[in-house]
Amino acid sequence: MIKRSLILATLFIFARVDSISQQKDNLSFQFLGNVLTIDNNPFNGLKYSSTLSLSSMHDFYDQLNAADYQPIINKLLDHKNNQGLDDWLYYQLIRKTAQQLSPKAENYFSYTLYKWFLLTKSGYDAILRISNDKMLFYVQSDEVIYNIPFTYQRDKQYVCLNYHDYSFSIDFQNERFWNVEFNIPGEKRSFTYKVNRLPEIRLDDYIDKQIGFNYSQQQYLFTLKVNPEIKNLFTNYPAADYSNQFAIPLSKQTYNSLIPQLKDVVRPMTVLNGVDYLMHFTRYAFLFEKDTVIFGREKRLSAEETLLYDQSDCEDRAALFFYLVKEIYNLPMIVLAYPNHVSVAIKFDKRVGKPIVYNGTSYYVCDPTPQKKDLQLGQVLPQLKNETFEVAYTHNPRID
Repeated sequence: MIKRSLILATLFIFARVDSISQQKDNLSFQFLGNVLTIDNNPFNGLKYSSTLSLSSMHDFYDQLNAADYQPIINKLLDHKNNQGLDDWLYYQLIRKTAQQLSPKAENYFSYTLYKWFLLTKSGYDAILRISNDKMLFYVQSDEVIYNIPFTYQRDKQYVCLNYHDYSFSIDFQNERFWNVEFNIPGEKRSFTYKVNRLPEIRLDDYIDKQIGFNYSQQQYLFTLKVNPEIKNLFTNYPAADYSNQFAIPLSKQTYNSLIPQLKDVVRPMTVLNGVDYLMHFTRYAFLFEKDTVIFGREKRLSAEETLLYDQSDCEDRAALFFYLVKEIYNLPMIVLAYPNHVSVAIKFDKRVGKPIVYNGTSYYVCDPTPQKKDLQLGQVLPQLKNETFEVAYTHNPRID
């Protein structure tokens, strides 16, 4: 009896060990409220453990390339297509996958190499550059990106994806970097920072946020649904061109919790009064603070991020105000970029102040940033009246 018990116990132990081993061969993690499971991880236990060098990186790539990696790539691309993920959000999925394969805090070079490998095998044009102790990961993109290192290779622009991992501070004047060349066949596509839609995330993952302000001697309070995960998705999103920042929409849940409320409030108002209401909402429902104070660097928030954060600057409010006016009134608008300020001007059917004429059309400044003096529609900040500006982005319903 004792002997039989020992045999059963031994079998149980082996079964448990085998179960644990099988679990190690699988990847299972959450991404935007969905559980993603990748069976039979071909990279199980494969880590980059050598001194940083061209030869050791080639050796590690050969090991990765020899593995049966295609099922993982297919799984990631299927998820991208099923969820309608734009490139930036797909890259966040790749980051999450690389974290499972080789945690960033345990082996940074291995983690970075996995990101590069997965992105490259997904069909994107990505490169690596190294110094004696740093590994930089670039992706080919034709878009204008600010305050991020870029390099030109073969007449193509490559933008750095992991500069933040070095605290946005590398002395490129005195530190030499080498290209790591790999022979990877196949057509490679450019990476775009444009985010045309935010994925649908479970309502349970949203939290309630209350915001309010006073307008015309009346207090207005709103309860909206926001998702803190959006902050994580865009934590390292660079200062992209205004055409990217202003085009990022609200997620479905946040949209449905706010836009109908605002529409109900402005419905009995004239268009001018309704826009004035939205302008004051954007000015006073949030505290003002500069990016350098909040983030330590320039960061352009989308409309959804501006709703998420308690503090924001002029660029962020301009993005939110622009989005609200577009969704509720769909009026022609231009974004005015001054040297130290960003504002919005709107085309109305009647004159309100001094117009800004652009391409033969009159637009009127509606500044969504709080000022010492409460500016009305059509009023420009006194210190900006003689300043030059650039029309950085436009919305024309007839064309767009």
